[in-house]
Amino acid sequence: MRPFRALTYSSPDPAHLARVTSPAYDLVTADGRDRLASSDPHNIVRLILPQLDEATAPAPAPGAGGPPAWAVHAARTLRAWEDDGVLVRDDVPALWVYELQPPGEEAATVGWLAAVGIPGPGSSAVLPHEDTFPVAVEGRRALLAATRTDLEPIVLAHDADEEVTELTARAMLGAPTLELRDDDGVRHRLWRVSDPGLIAELSAAMGRVGAVIADGHHRFAAARAHQRTEPGCSGCSGCDAVLALLTPMGPGGLRVAGIHRVLPDLALDDAVAAAGADLRVTDVPPPGPSADPTVVAAAVAGWLARPDGAGFLVSDGRRLVQLDRPSPSLVSRVPSEAPDVWRRLDVVLAHAGLIEGLWGRSDRPEDVLIAHTVEEALRAAVDRSGVALLLRPPSPADVAAVARAGARMPRKSTLFVPKPRTGLVLRPLSD
Repeated sequence: MRPFRALTYSSPDPAHLARVTSPAYDLVTADGRDRLASSDPHNIVRLILPQLDEATAPAPAPGAGGPPAWAVHAARTLRAWEDDGVLVRDDVPALWVYELQPPGEEAATVGWLAAVGIPGPGSSAVLPHEDTFPVAVEGRRALLAATRTDLEPIVLAHDADEEVTELTARAMLGAPTLELRDDDGVRHRLWRVSDPGLIAELSAAMGRVGAVIADGHHRFAAARAHQRTEPGCSGCSGCDAVLALLTPMGPGGLRVAGIHRVLPDLALDDAVAAAGADLRVTDVPPPGPSADPTVVAAAVAGWLARPDGAGFLVSDGRRLVQLDRPSPSLVSRVPSEAPDVWRRLDVVLAHAGLIEGLWGRSDRPEDVLIAHTVEEALRAAVDRSGVALLLRPPSPADVAAVARAGARMPRKSTLFVPKPRTGLVLRPLSD
């Protein structure tokens, strides 16, 4: 890890920062994107999810083999914001301490924003745990290549280290450099750290630990792909690294929430009938097709909170059904040559046994939609005349074990929270 000369908004006013920042690109819905873009003409969503119809100049025509027009537009917008003084570049390289304090929770998540070197082939320093989708990787790579800027960090969960904890506490003694509270009530505070001695100590301590990618598999893969397309990093001195938020595993680190699936155009009765061949089917109160989606969401929350719960929940937004006690034939659909820790995951059985096996769906984005909350999944099930498949999250220990076994979970299997805010700190690839 190394310090970098950050690009930040020129106004540090918390209210302004709340208007111009956003969640990570893959958490922004179409409606959310419109709302963020309308909140301020300089909201970062215009860079991470650019739209050509917002261009003030004619749309650039993509050249043969060149970047797509939307990526060129994002790059032009970024340069215009720099020229106009909306975004300013730090004079000296620095690291950033980043604290996230969710509402109603005593413990905060604390980590470091840094330029983390992209490991070479065979390295175990930074381990992925999820599959990626090539189209999404190429989109992020095109944006990175056009803007020559890390617009948002990936998140790494590293092995706990006492010296890192002590150095982090020392760096947070003064007043924060940036601060805001987002729409979910999470307080974000950041400290710019440019002291060479502290940076050297921290870098040495971090050099002893390994890390697992908690969030940003597609952006990490895009950074690797970009590095491969820049022989010798010509004109791109920073393309050998990626902007990352490093947080510890365990106390002071992230927790894992579930990510759910929605299968469009699948009637709940048909889904339950197919599942009933290899799973026990039980209606969960409130029963019946007249239940309000809000009531269903509350019932789901209670089920997910049970420590002794097992199986899956499926719903069309009105009726809620539990599927458990998988048959040996269903379990046998999980590849037996895979590591045990991977084979035991609910999300693996859900994909191999239920989605692909009993329901006959491929794992293409148009066939299996991703929902980051129960409410979002239930709304999508209603809107798309489909079924929401609601999953418990794996434990952080399971995620780390899967990564260290060299295995991959299905795409979008883990939601590490809380999330850093996109737009607070950007990293240009040039020195």
